[in-house]
Amino acid sequence: MTEDCLFDSPFSFYPRLGHCRDILFMKQLRYDFEKKYLSPYASLSENAGGRVRPIEPCSLRTEYQRDRDRIIHSKSFRRLKHKTQVFLSPEGDHYRTRLTHTLEVSQIARTIARALMLNEDLCEAISLGHDLGHTPFGHAGERTLAKLTGRFEHNEQSLRVVELLEEDGLGLNLTELVRDGILNHTSSCKPKTLEGMIVNISDRLAYLNHDIDDAIRAGILTEEDLPKEVVAVLGTGKGKRIDNMVKDVVNNSKDTDHVSYSKEFQQAESELRKFLFKNLYVGGLAKVEEGKAGPLIELIFTYHVAHPEALPAFYQSLLETNTVERVVCDYVAGMTDGYAIGKFNEIYVPKIWKL
Repeated sequence: MTEDCLFDSPFSFYPRLGHCRDILFMKQLRYDFEKKYLSPYASLSENAGGRVRPIEPCSLRTEYQRDRDRIIHSKSFRRLKHKTQVFLSPEGDHYRTRLTHTLEVSQIARTIARALMLNEDLCEAISLGHDLGHTPFGHAGERTLAKLTGRFEHNEQSLRVVELLEEDGLGLNLTELVRDGILNHTSSCKPKTLEGMIVNISDRLAYLNHDIDDAIRAGILTEEDLPKEVVAVLGTGKGKRIDNMVKDVVNNSKDTDHVSYSKEFQQAESELRKFLFKNLYVGGLAKVEEGKAGPLIELIFTYHVAHPEALPAFYQSLLETNTVERVVCDYVAGMTDGYAIGKFNEIYVPKIWKL
């Protein structure tokens, strides 16, 4: 390595990288940067491993960067653009989908990771993969599949997607800590890394704020409806709330082995979540159409359990090692909202007969 490639601060590192002519040095420079400047609690890219199948190292990208790319280029990731977040099939271009939610989580997680000098690439990979297993029609679909199968958790399904269902049964072959973060991104779980904890908290931070924004756009809520004690702590308006919440996480977590809000912000976030469950997620006007989504999912599910020969060829191949209910659950969970509606119409709605 030439003297021009050496660096003595995070700010001199990237400008001087241009002097390095050999692409093979690029990844090593990243490793050296992380060891010198990241927090002692960070998950270093050099130590990433734990793939089920060994693969040839990339000369340019770290393993976490490769995981990020594998997720972005997957079919499951592309389908997120047509999966419900809160509002089922809304009219209008500005309501969140599962894809835009994922991107917002990634942005928030990377901001927190950068401020805490943790591994942004690991946060990004976990964020982009955390909701790959979500059902059509949001949590209405998740509840229906749980009722039909006895257990369905979207975080567990996301792990099943990256370990098995993608790439025609090969999975994405992601590193262990990315898979751990995907599995443990929900509030009831504890990931192994601080980066996983960041995604856990960023997921809630993102959906609470963007769901309020969508509800205001739909005329269901106003800023004045939010609990005054919550507003007093978190602030008014989406941008201010997100800014305050991110800064609180950073200030409360720097130079520690945990990632969390202060007690004041934790209580305010909890109260905001309770408010939204009562007024939006369960009892709000946005949920009116959910009464139709559950029976639709159930009818598609029961039809394919009775007629597994109607499953696509890949899912039929899974029947050799899985129960028909498990395979049909995989098939239905992977559907977009529009595909599920189309499949329901194909199975149950009579076709117009013409001479």
